[in-house]
Amino acid sequence: MKVLVIEDEKKIASFIRRGLEEQGFAVDLCGNGDEGFTLATTRHYDAVVLDIMLPGRDGLSILRQLRERKAPVPVVLLTARSALNERLEGLNLGADDYLTKPFFIEELVARLHAVMRRAGGEQSSILQAGDLTVNLLTREVRRDDEKVELTAREFSLLTYLMRSPGRVLTRTQICEHVWNYQFDPGTNLVDVYVQRVRKKIGDDPKQPLIETVRGVGYRFVKA
Repeated sequence: MKVLVIEDEKKIASFIRRGLEEQGFAVDLCGNGDEGFTLATTRHYDAVVLDIMLPGRDGLSILRQLRERKAPVPVVLLTARSALNERLEGLNLGADDYLTKPFFIEELVARLHAVMRRAGGEQSSILQAGDLTVNLLTREVRRDDEKVELTAREFSLLTYLMRSPGRVLTRTQICEHVWNYQFDPGTNLVDVYVQRVRKKIGDDPKQPLIETVRGVGYRFVKA
């Protein structure tokens, strides 16, 4: 899941980025409201974490303009404890949730999962394909009821593929979403990680869950 964090306080921004990346999120970080608005309207994100007090456009202005453009991306506001009016205004403008500073990163992670589930309608916190199940909240992966141990990056790769069954995802898309940087055609990073995930989930080469699309990328099979 890819998240845009718009926060100008460097210590808080670094804390959020580190905490989310440890939980397998890909994070774009921005400390200016104008730049943040441009990123939010020109790139795809699964959610936006938005501070209200920012240089350039303030957070409420960004939120207002996103909703005026009918942008459906879930937004979690970051506010000061005393800023009740701002929290109420933010919710009225279309914020999906808010957190007051200071906060625990675990709470932010839980709220991001919650707003993304709501944005996905019927999408639950469980991804399933046959006897392979992934719990997005506990980050537990099981195959045939046996626990599968994945690293944070492997977990992000598997869930990114599982969220779009039947859709061919290019190596560039996978690299940008899971590793959060531009794809270097000279590296086989994506292929190496796909092989690791396949091995750990016991993917059958004759009937694979993760299919290779030659010259393009990978596809998770439709149920």
